[in-house]
Amino acid sequence: MNLNQIREQLLQRQVMLEARADKVTRDASHRDEPVSADFAEQATERENDDVLRAIGDESRLEISRIRQALQRIEDGSYGDCSSCGKRIAEERLLAVPYTTLCIHCAAAQE
Repeated sequence: MNLNQIREQLLQRQVMLEARADKVTRDASHRDEPVSADFAEQATERENDDVLRAIGDESRLEISRIRQALQRIEDGSYGDCSSCGKRIAEERLLAVPYTTLCIHCAAAQE
């Protein structure tokens, strides 16, 4: 497994997610354009803002997971299951590079 390649992929994903989270924050706060004067339109905008906030929350959660994965790469524990201690399959790490659980422990938690 090429940790440098995984690190680079994680960093690229982090940059993309940070930009998304920033845009979501700007859009949901209406910094770039004011809230509509029409009441019905305001209701629709509030619903859209709720969806945007959920997207932003998910982006920030993934950013946190990415940062933790980068830390594990640095400290040498990347690829070890945090539950059972066994190695996480390379295929799983390639699919979900910030995972902390092997497939068996992940399935057990579901």
